[in-house]
Formats: sequence, C-alpha cells, structure tokens
Amino acid sequence: MIDFSPEEDETSPAVATPRFVGRDRELAVLRGALARPPAIVLVEGEAGIGKSRLLREWSATPDRHTALVSVCPPLRESLTLGPIVDAFQDIEHPLPGEGLTELAGALRPLFPEWSSSLPPALPPLDDAKAARHRLFRALNELLRALRVDVLVLEDAHWADEVTCEFLLFVISRQQSGGPSLVISYRPEEVADGSLLLRLTSRLPAGVTQLRIALAPMRPADTAALVSSMLDGEPISQEFTTFMHGRTGGVPLAVEESVRLMCDRADIVFRDGQWVRLKLRELRVPPTVRDSTRERVSRLSPSAQQVLRAAATLAGRSSTATIAATANLSPAVCRAAIAEAAGAGVLDGDEHGWWRFRHVLAATAVYEAIPLTDRRHFHLLAGRALEQLRPPPVARLAHHFREARETNSWLRYAEQGAELAIASGDHTKAVDLLVDLLSRAVLPPVDRARVAGIAGVAALGRREQVDEVYHRVIRTLRSVLGTPGLSARQQAEIRNPLGRLLITVGEAQAALSELEQAVDNLDHDPVEAARAMTYLGWAYAGPWPASTHRRWLDRAAALTARIDSPEQRLNLAGNRAAALLMLGEQEAWDVVAGLPADGSTAAERLDVARIHVNVGTGALIWGRYTDAEHHLAVALRLAEAEQASRLQHNVRLEQANLAWNTGRWDGLAETSAALADADRDRPAHYLGSMRLAARLAAATGRRRAAEEQFRLVLEESARLGAADDTMEAAAALARLWLTDGDGRRALRITDEPMDTVRRKGVWIWATDLVPARVEALLATGDPAAAKILTDRFARGLRGRTAPAPRAALALCRALLLGASGDHARAATAFDRTARAWNVLPRPYDALRARERQAEALVAQGRIEAGRELLAVQYEQLFRLGARGDADRLAQLLREHGAEVPRLWRGGRRGYGDQLSPRELDVVQLVVAGKTNRQISRILAKSPATVDQQLRAAMRKLKVSSRTALAVKAVEAGVFADEV
Repeated sequence: MIDFSPEEDETSPAVATPRFVGRDRELAVLRGALARPPAIVLVEGEAGIGKSRLLREWSATPDRHTALVSVCPPLRESLTLGPIVDAFQDIEHPLPGEGLTELAGALRPLFPEWSSSLPPALPPLDDAKAARHRLFRALNELLRALRVDVLVLEDAHWADEVTCEFLLFVISRQQSGGPSLVISYRPEEVADGSLLLRLTSRLPAGVTQLRIALAPMRPADTAALVSSMLDGEPISQEFTTFMHGRTGGVPLAVEESVRLMCDRADIVFRDGQWVRLKLRELRVPPTVRDSTRERVSRLSPSAQQVLRAAATLAGRSSTATIAATANLSPAVCRAAIAEAAGAGVLDGDEHGWWRFRHVLAATAVYEAIPLTDRRHFHLLAGRALEQLRPPPVARLAHHFREARETNSWLRYAEQGAELAIASGDHTKAVDLLVDLLSRAVLPPVDRARVAGIAGVAALGRREQVDEVYHRVIRTLRSVLGTPGLSARQQAEIRNPLGRLLITVGEAQAALSELEQAVDNLDHDPVEAARAMTYLGWAYAGPWPASTHRRWLDRAAALTARIDSPEQRLNLAGNRAAALLMLGEQEAWDVVAGLPADGSTAAERLDVARIHVNVGTGALIWGRYTDAEHHLAVALRLAEAEQASRLQHNVRLEQANLAWNTGRWDGLAETSAALADADRDRPAHYLGSMRLAARLAAATGRRRAAEEQFRLVLEESARLGAADDTMEAAAALARLWLTDGDGRRALRITDEPMDTVRRKGVWIWATDLVPARVEALLATGDPAAAKILTDRFARGLRGRTAPAPRAALALCRALLLGASGDHARAATAFDRTARAWNVLPRPYDALRARERQAEALVAQGRIEAGRELLAVQYEQLFRLGARGDADRLAQLLREHGAEVPRLWRGGRRGYGDQLSPRELDVVQLVVAGKTNRQISRILAKSPATVDQQLRAAMRKLKVSSRTALAVKAVEAGVFADEV
C-alpha cells in the first residue's frame, strides 16, 4: 500500500518573492517610449494592479538613465511639494558645482541640509504666484544640473496641488530639454477638479506620449505568479481557477493570498504540483482588507450602505434590488452606486446590473458589517429577490438561511434542489438540502421528506466518492434519530442511505439499512424492487445464496408489474449482475438481452453501470473476453456522460483484467494512480491495494506484499465485503506455504473458507480453494483436501466458469502430486496449465507448468523437468514476475542446471544508485508505511528516515511519495529480493 496521508505526502511551501509575470509587453513599450525623449508616460490602474512593480522592473533594466523616483504618500493632508523634495533627498552624490545659478538659492527653504552647497538665499517676493514660479524654475534647474533623465511620480492621485502644478511646469518646458516624466496613478481615486486631470488630458504636442492601462492578469499569468512564489513548481488547474476567480487577477491580491494560505498551511505539494487543501473559501489578506476598508471609508454614508447591500447580495444585482436591500430610495441609491462605481469599487454591465469588481473586496466589506446587522441585510435581500421572475431560489435559500427565516429557507431550498436535480447538478442539490438539515430545526415530517430527497440527489452524483457522500450519510443517519418518524418515513431514508453505503464500501451496514427499509416500501414498487435487488447481492452479510436468491425472485415478481421500460431495464441489469455474483448460470441469459446504449443521458449512465457490474462478474467467472467487452461498453458510455466516478470503476476493473491476462506493462503506475484516486472509497481503495499486492508478490517484494494483503483482508472483513477476503487470504497462505508454514496458511484461510461454505458461492473460491488444499496437504490431511476438492466440484456443476474450473483442475493435480503418482500429476498440471492459458491467465499457467516440471523431476525425468523449468524461468522473468523467476533460478541450480543471465532493465538506471538503507525505506513506502511506522520497523529515528526518504526521492528524480513508489517499481529496484 502506498501512503497518501497529508502528514507524510505533502510538503509545506517556502514562499519566495514573486517573479515579474504577465507584463512583458507593457515593459517593452515603456522602455521604447523613454528611449525617445522627451517623453510623458502615464501608468494607470487600480490598487495592487502592479504599477510600482512595472516601474521597478524598468528601473532595474540596463538602460543608461538617471531616474529620480518620488512617491506620494496617502496622507490626510498632502505636504506641499513633499514627494518632489523627498525624491531629491535620495541623491547620494554631492550637488554639482556647475549648472546652478543664483536662482537655486530659492531652494534653501526646501533643502536646508544642502545650505553649504547652494547659492545664497534670494530675497522674498510679495507675490505668492511669482514666488512659486521662481521655485519651480529653481527645481527644474536642479533636475537639469543633476542630469536627471526621467522623473517618476508614483501614486500621483495622492499628490498635492503644488506638486501637480510643478509637473505641468516641467511638461511645458520639455521641448527645450529636461527630464521625461513617468506618472502612475489610480484613475478612480483622482478627485474631480484635480490638476492631475488637466495633466493627463492635455498632453503637449512634440513629445513622445504613452498611456499604459494595466489590466488584471489572465488565469495563466495568475498561475505563473503563484508558481514563482512556490519553488517554481506548477499549480493545479483547480487551484488556478480558484485563485483567479477569487482575486480577479490582481497581482497584490494574488501575492498576499498565497502568503496567507502558506501561513495557514492551506497549500501542499502533491503529485508534482501545488494544490489547495480546501477550495471553498479564501480569506481576505490583511493588506487587501485594510486597503478596501480605507477606500470605502472615504465614501459617503449612502455609498457605504450601497456597498454593504451589494456585498450581502454577493452577485450581479439591479439598482432596484440594491436599493431595496440598502433600504434607500431609488434616486439616492443611483447616486450612491455612481459614487461607488466612480471610486472603482463597483462594476456595472450593459444591463445596468452591478457587483463588486473583486470578490475579495466584497468579502472585506461584508466581514466589516456587524453581525447584528447582517441578518437584517439578508432579510431585505431575500425580500427584494423574491420580486424577481423567475425567483433565484438558491440565492433566496441562502439569504433566508442567514436571516434565520426557517419557513422561507425550507421552501426555497427544496425548490432550488429540484431545479438543480433537473439540470443535472446533483451536488448543488445535496449542498442545499444537507445544509438545511444540519442547521435548521424542522418538524419531523419536513425533516424526513428533505432527507429522502437529499439521499436520492446524492445517488445521482457522477463525481468520485468525496466528503459530500460521507456528509450525506452522516446527515441521513442523524435524521433517522429524529423522534416521531413513521416506519414509512424511515424506510424512505434508509433506502437511499443503504445504496450510498454500498457506494462508499460499507457493505454490511448497507444490507442492514436496506433490509429494514424494504418491508415499508410497498407504496413504491420500483424502490421496493430496487432495494430487494440490492439485498440479492451476495457480497456481504451472513445469508446463504438461497436467501439472496429469494430476494432477487421477489424483486423479479415486482418488476413484472412495473410499466416503465427504463425502470425495468435498470432492475433487470442489476438482477443480472447479482445473479453473476451468486454464480447462477441463468445470469448470462439476462446479460445477452442487455442494450449497449440508451436514448437519454440517464439511460446511458444506467446502461454503463450495468455493464461495469457485468464486467466485474465476468472477471470472477474467468470469462475475460466477455469482461473486456462489457467494460469497454461501460467506459464508452461513462466517458460520453463525463461520469468520472463510473469511469474510475471501469478502469479499476480493466486493470484487474490486465493483471489476469498478463498485460502487466504500466500496472505499477496504474495501481499507484488508482490508490491515490480511491482514498475516500474503501472498497475500491482495497481493490487498488490488491492489485499493488499482486505486483509486489510477483516481483518478490515479500514484505510489501504481505503488508498489503493483510490490509486488504482485515479491511474487507471489517467492511463486511466477504468476497474481497478470498484472494487476500489465499495470497497470504501461498506466501507462508513457501516458508513451509502450512498451519499458518491453514489458519488464514479458515474464515474465508467458512464464508464460502456458508454462502454456497463457490465461484468466489478460484484462489482460495487451491491454497486451502495445499495447506491441508502440507499439514498432513489429504482426506480433508479431497473432501474440499469434491465440494468445490459440486459447487461449480453446471456453470461455465473457466477460472474456477481451472482452479479445480489445479486442486486435482495437487492431490495427485501428494499421493505420489507423479506421472499422473505431471499430466494433470499440464492439463491445468492449458486450462489457464485458454482464459488466458498466463501467470497461473506458468506456475502450473512449474509444478509440472517438479512432478517430472520427481518422476525421474530430470532433464525434461529442468528444460521445462528453464522455459518457465525465462517466461516468468519476461512477464515481470521477477520473484517467481528468482525462485525458479534457485530450483534450477539445485537440479544442477545453468541459469541463463537475463537483463533486469531498470536496475541499470536507478537501482544501483540507492543505498541498502534507502532501499529498505523505499520498500516500506511502497508497502504503505508512514515515516513514523518506518522508524519503528527499522529502529531508526524519524529524522533519519526522513533524510533517507528525501535522498531516495532525489536520486530517482521524483517529488512525491506516490511517484517514488511508481519509479521504484518500474526501475526494478526490488527485483532481487526474496
């Protein structure tokens, strides 16, 4: 088992300064304009859009220029010429001796620290305008004397009037030389009547002019910016969409959000890319929060009220809706909206609907609303939205929930769920209803009705098993504890609950719920028949096959009275799969009549589910051609309907088919990927682990195989999935029989064998009975082995089940070998190998040939036996069963034969690079152990284990535990282990 726990598989990020991203074109045109002096460049954009970063990148370019950079601080009262004066004070070299006239004496009041370098002070002037003009001339002279090529003024929207006047003065003299100007500002914060408007709207002729309007970044640039802060590694598409949607592509919001998420450990490195653990919310970074609130505080009270209403509405809304939510008259609201839009906070569309320009800004405003006022805002919002046609029921449910208006919340949540189900968005329906059940106090009749709808909605989801499924299950179980529910109401909850429990792998609990439900579903024959069909599945519970068959027969009787062709198809398909699991031959007659497509999306999904279940049954029977056909049909339909969970089910069964039929290339990677995707689906996760365990056993990784098969056995027993215990018990028995420990092998097969006898489903025992027979023979009880073989034969009578019948042939050959009749045993093992090959199942056929060779040697035909062993050695090696091949190599040596040397592929590339201690650690990682468990097993400190694990990851050039396990298997680093 490969471990995927967050503690062990994920790495906390170290946040770096973001790279300059998405502004290459703007930087190029800025440089081009300033290369043609004199120039005036205006850089405009909202707060955090990247104006200052653009100018910093320009100033860091190798162009030969002398730049004087001034920044306007956001003071309540701007200091006269403060930005210009502060910019000059950054000059480190002394004032020039040349280029300054007596006029520079006017600068003494501004630069007292330069008094020793400036000419004497000039006499004061009575005319304030003349004094200002003289001062401007002196500053301009100083700029030229210092040979300043570019004067940069950042955040000019905060500049005082005199500073703006000085810029206009410099522009008026640019044609006679002097510096180029670069001015950055936020258009939405330039006050009416500001001289900055005159400067930006009346640019003089004869100079290079450029206006750069910075827009938000695109999603790809947002992803690149985030990646540059996180070691340059890629981020997931889901994370990209989330970040761009929440930040609007504003670089500062992106940067601060990444830092905040890293501080909160919300970001992890998983499978070669950064992902976010929770993708439902994004907290507002303090810098964005404070900036937003500061901007809002400068607006009028009515504009602030409009913004609180818009933040509560949380979506595009009309002026009338905003006015009603803000409790303002239409005229006052229109003026307030215009003010907020002018400040760059709200954004309108061509229909006159308004919303916040950025989600984070809306969140910052909403969070600032006192809790006592929020309920009132939500109530007004709900009443306003009720006037729309059609009413936005999902939004109404949200607002009345927040307003604590339970009756309205209930009404709109149910309407919203109904619409969501009709549109195919079952997850939205589940969210609405489970939220209602979890947070509202409802009468029992309403609570039962809503729970039933939520369960049915969850069954309609196409997604992989996730927290949504588990949340629904917890909620339905909680609702069942509601006092006063009738038997019928409980049945309508238990029925979907039982089917959901099947989906998440809790088989025993599922049958318990369905059995309690079925007798109280007589008012709904379709659901009653469906529940009976599920009870007819033999995978769980203590019942014998006859009991399951009675449930299926009851379901068939009800199905005959159902008019709907779609429902009859669903029930017939489920019946076919259930009969296959029971080992009933008539199932194939039902299968023959199944369609391969449907006329609607719902029908296609139903047909796909049926075919994947039939494919699974065909695998158990050993009818691999049938399995391949049905799984292909299922995959085609599931892909057409974009049903990801169903697609994954098919791919798991296709991987099992590939294992059985000897198509092992890439299976190590497939098993790791399946295990990763199946973490929240216990039954399917165990199926992925069973595949990984087979590979571990075949490649000779004994410890990993044993650990994985133990996990499968124990968890399958815990979940009540009786059929899943068979192979794991048989595999462990075979491992221990190799050690000569027959008694232990016998004990591990006791309980699964009892299950087969009790249920009477012998097609499950393909792996189990041969292992049990061998264990009985090893412990000296051939009579019991013969009785078991005979019972196996009777259990398969009348069934075209090639895999169990090949296993029966193996049991008979084992009995002959144990009796000492080696000649007949060799013939029987030959017959067994041929039976396996017909399927085809080459791995089992090769192992049967190995036993045939041993029988030949025991018969005295040593040369024939050695030749056959040599052939099996090479074929097992080529198949990928390196552990079995090594065992045969040892047998060949014992029989005096030379073992041919075969290249072991990947070992040349990777295996020799790992130290023995690193190999031990990697082996246990592949076995699914956490670092803490590895430290206990190897008696090392956790720090040493971590160091060796990271060294192995570095040597194999991987960045996650999953990739390490896959690369280690593919590289064959354990091929020599026995």
